[in-house]
Amino acid sequence: MAAAATPRERIAGSFAFPGTYMLLFYLPARQRVAVGRLGTHLFLRGWYIYVGSARGPGGVAARVGHHLRCQKRPRWHLDYLRPLMRPRGLGAAPCDREHQWAARLGALPGAHLSMKGFGASDCCCPGHLLYLSRRPEGEALKNALQGEFPHDPPLIMITL
Repeated sequence: MAAAATPRERIAGSFAFPGTYMLLFYLPARQRVAVGRLGTHLFLRGWYIYVGSARGPGGVAARVGHHLRCQKRPRWHLDYLRPLMRPRGLGAAPCDREHQWAARLGALPGAHLSMKGFGASDCCCPGHLLYLSRRPEGEALKNALQGEFPHDPPLIMITL
């Protein structure tokens, strides 16, 4: 019997398309973190959804692979916070909805913007990192996005 694929192998095999993604993380303890030019922020213990897009070589798989590795030299805002967080889920679709997804997920009950400008240095969104004190249900996330954008390609979700 073959061994089950690791999350990294599942990502490489299923997410090698350009598109929009959301990463679900858990932060086990509150932390004060310096996030590049955005400054220092107190991140509360709980659940975080980071919304991004990947249009370059390797698509979502390459970008998420970067985010899942802890970086010695941070490039994106998430790289500053990532070493403290535990990845728990990934959702993605071959569409261009980064800003709409961030807005829609930010409107979920109990969700709010974690840090103004986080992940949004190249756009006019308030931010792309959302905080939730309770773990969001994967189906609720999927339904929120697919219900809002029913003509988009289906959202692929996996547990990390």
